[in-house]
Amino acid sequence: MPHFAANLTFLFTEIPFMDRFFAAKQAGFDAVEFMFPYDYNMDDIKTQLRELGLSLVLCNLPAGNWAAGDRGTAANPERNHEFREGVAKGIEAAQTLGFERMNCLVGLKKDGLSDRETREVLIENIRYAAGALGEAGIRLMVEPINHLDMPGFALNSCSEVLQLLDEIGHPNAYLQFDVYHARRENEDVAAILRDHFDRIGHIQIADCPGRHQPGTGETDFKFLLPEIDRMGYPGFVSLEYIPSPDTLSSLQWLPAYGYKL
Repeated sequence: MPHFAANLTFLFTEIPFMDRFFAAKQAGFDAVEFMFPYDYNMDDIKTQLRELGLSLVLCNLPAGNWAAGDRGTAANPERNHEFREGVAKGIEAAQTLGFERMNCLVGLKKDGLSDRETREVLIENIRYAAGALGEAGIRLMVEPINHLDMPGFALNSCSEVLQLLDEIGHPNAYLQFDVYHARRENEDVAAILRDHFDRIGHIQIADCPGRHQPGTGETDFKFLLPEIDRMGYPGFVSLEYIPSPDTLSSLQWLPAYGYKL
């Protein structure tokens, strides 16, 4: 059975963030992830994880000013220094909280920058992050975001990320395989899993369209989840979906598909 993790940025949003760890444990999860730890007291988070026996499996690198519209800084050459400072900040968070996978949202394309120039700065920054994180024992994930939900994002598809990782050629750079974003880009998710299994460092799921729990859209999770298991995926499958109508009700897809937490 896949090892499921709860994404606390998306699930249990009916309650304050610091209460979501307990709610996840009560629901049966033993692993969680969330996007950004930097605006919270990390000692409080560490205490929650320890007392509840939860593993934190992934967070994101700093992504700039999220409230102001930033979605990462790696695609902007004018923010290279900020990106590298963010890598250091991410390493500190990972060492404090004890997680070993870190995701990079590369950000929006900079106006006036050519595709070639954008690619060059991405290669430079992701190669740097892969090396720095690797030295700290942390795996770097790179996640595409579909062009419909986030117009202007610099990497939209799994194929674009995989091509970039080929150019970078660093052993510590992996694809963050978000099934929802791949389906929004009309990618063949079964083929990605089959053909690039060794390049996948982390998996997140939501159905498409709608980004709700499995069973609410068109993705064939009754095939995909057993296939992930059959291939021997050693990591976590994170539930990064918008629960409908609420988190606890949304989790009923698990027993319906033959899974339990």
